[in-house]
Amino acid sequence: QVQLVESGGGLVPAGGSLKLSCAASGRTFGVYAMAWFRQTPGKEREFVAAMSWIGDSTYYADSVKGRFAISRDNAKTTVYLQMNSLKPEDTAVYYCAADSRYAHPHYALVLQYDYWGQGTQVTVSS
Repeated sequence: QVQLVESGGGLVPAGGSLKLSCAASGRTFGVYAMAWFRQTPGKEREFVAAMSWIGDSTYYADSVKGRFAISRDNAKTTVYLQMNSLKPEDTAVYYCAADSRYAHPHYALVLQYDYWGQGTQVTVSS
């Protein structure tokens, strides 16, 4: 089992920055990748960014490329999402996810991930 706890959400004006953190505990040595998704009411969960735990490859949704950056600590127990130049359309609940089943997952697919955090709210005011 892997437990994920997000933090760092909040209210920020358009153009501002925010950094989310996701602390992983439990069987973290079995994790292949971690990712961030986001969801707004009435919509499906949307891929934001992912990072391979095997190498350092990173993947981003087109909507956040050049503005968001995913990173991790050396112990591979925390993943971060630095969000810059935030827009009102970035407003959502952001979820951290971990994959412990597929060494080479389809990073953008919700079903690839077997562990999820509880989510943290990010609100960008216009």
